[in-house]
Amino acid sequence: MPTVDLTLETFEQTILEGGTVFVDFWAGWCGPCLAFAPHYQAAAEANPDLTFAKVDTEAQQQLAAAMNITSIPTIMAFKDGIGVFAQAGALPRPVLDDLVSQVRALDMDQVRAQLSSEAPASSEPAASESATA
Repeated sequence: MPTVDLTLETFEQTILEGGTVFVDFWAGWCGPCLAFAPHYQAAAEANPDLTFAKVDTEAQQQLAAAMNITSIPTIMAFKDGIGVFAQAGALPRPVLDDLVSQVRALDMDQVRAQLSSEAPASSEPAASESATA
């Protein structure tokens, strides 16, 4: 499956409705981003049941700022609308493949339980929120 280009307008919906979504924050002038791109594309093609998205940080500066992107490439992974991974730096293909396997294997009930146990106590009722990494 080809990668999907995300914008400020499409990011949230893609994350919340996409099941498992990997996002590559990149820029055309970034050498490591360009070197990582073929590995990311190959992973997308090898995993057509997952969403592999890209955010051009030059064209989507507001989105990059909202996601606190300070270094590129940055890879993020979301599962069931919850941020489960974020790391700056280009990943070698074997490491990317391992990351995909680890995200696939996550028990999201356990992740949600861990997130709710880490949430600060509040007098307000708990709202359904998506966490970001």
